Amino acid sequence: MKNKAIYIVVLLCLLCSCRHLNQVPADGQGDTLRMKYAEHITIVRCEGYTKVVMQNPWKAGEVLHTYELVPRGSERAARERESGTTVVSVPLRRSVVFNTAHAWLTITLGALTQVRGVADLRFMQLPAVRQRVQAGLTADCGDAMSPNIEQIIDIGADAILLSPFENSGGYGRLEKLGIPLIECADYMETSALGRAEWMKFYGMLFGKEREADSLFHVVDSSYQVLKARAAQCGTEGAKAPRLITEKLTGSTWYVPGGRSSVGRLIADANGSYPWADDKHSGSLALPFETVFDKAGDADVWLFNDFSDQPMTYQRLAAEYRGYPLMKAFRKRRVWYVNSLKVPYFEEVSFRPDWLLLDYIRMLHPELGLGEPKYYKKL
Repeated sequence: MKNKAIYIVVLLCLLCSCRHLNQVPADGQGDTLRMKYAEHITIVRCEGYTKVVMQNPWKAGEVLHTYELVPRGSERAARERESGTTVVSVPLRRSVVFNTAHAWLTITLGALTQVRGVADLRFMQLPAVRQRVQAGLTADCGDAMSPNIEQIIDIGADAILLSPFENSGGYGRLEKLGIPLIECADYMETSALGRAEWMKFYGMLFGKEREADSLFHVVDSSYQVLKARAAQCGTEGAKAPRLITEKLTGSTWYVPGGRSSVGRLIADANGSYPWADDKHSGSLALPFETVFDKAGDADVWLFNDFSDQPMTYQRLAAEYRGYPLMKAFRKRRVWYVNSLKVPYFEEVSFRPDWLLLDYIRMLHPELGLGEPKYYKKL
């Protein structure tokens, strides 16, 4: 049950403390960094610091968190501690990362040596991180839901990167440590590219701003080329293939909202999503009957699995009696990714172009783009 609970948290993160909204910057002039896709983060360069305002994705018009990134050792860091914002000295040197996607990003940006602790190590398909833990260079800080506080203190962490959740009730003992908590709400962006664009903020945290900007340019360019290629599929008047994602977790089917990054990704892959008209950017918790009534006729069905056992139609049918009624099941157009063995959650958050290519491959095999990178056909 504990593994399943952690899996749900990670899944809701792919699918997917408040104050009134402030004007930024509030204490002086600055240059706003133009974000091309991200909607929930504003970055303003001011004299001597950078102000970052994260909008609350669950409460319109409110702020989730405000940060001031200051050069390490600067006078402003000491002078502004009572300003009502969280002051973060950058670049980070001894950070703790709770989410596997952010850990992967530090590797890609060349900042892994600045990560001195990770949580949920057993769910990270990252050899570089595991090697550092084995060598004693990075500490295993336990489960993200109940981290080892003493270990974090021993590390001398200068920031903790974690994912916020609606109505979570706060972070318990972590909030009392006096260590900046970086609330990584990127997963609540309404587009895959919007989420990926948060890498610009993370690059600033680790002193890898140029590397982050370059990487995002590559991701954006690749994504646009693939989107244009998918748009050419099909004949005029033909219906796009209908796609449904995920499956039951217990008695609940967590369906990506229509304005979620997954919902928009399906549209960019020239697929038809049953919940495309939904206005939620997070996920919807639905019973099987509701999902079947709306999407039982989907042409393609794909989901994440987290198991040591290979997924088969026999095993899928044994999980729930209603699955064999799905059109995709009957037509044998079901795909799955085993996130226990494939670095899916690690990579796709900040490489949505790779995920888009997989979706296009599954929806439009006629393009001849090869086999999916992450998904496997049952």
